[in-house]
Amino acid sequence: MSYTQLEIEILRWAEARKIIPNSNPQSQFLKACSEMGELADALNKKDMDGIKDGVGDVLVCLINMCALLDINLTDCLQLAYNEIKDRKGTLLPNGVFVKE
Repeated sequence: MSYTQLEIEILRWAEARKIIPNSNPQSQFLKACSEMGELADALNKKDMDGIKDGVGDVLVCLINMCALLDINLTDCLQLAYNEIKDRKGTLLPNGVFVKE
């Protein structure tokens, strides 16, 4: 299934469960933060199934949040890429990014 089709299915799922009409962007953001905590826990445990589930859950919340704000998640990703695509530098082993 393509990303676009999957996003449509997620939004249909959310509408059928009244998440879209009865939720708001703030609550979906808070839910995404909660899911990030579960993702962090899975990362710490090196639980690949939990990591995949956590990433998916965060994306579902972000898709819902964007729908409630009438913005497109892919457009947001494109904007972020446009900002970083020409950056030059490298990430050091200690986690610090050094710009050229």
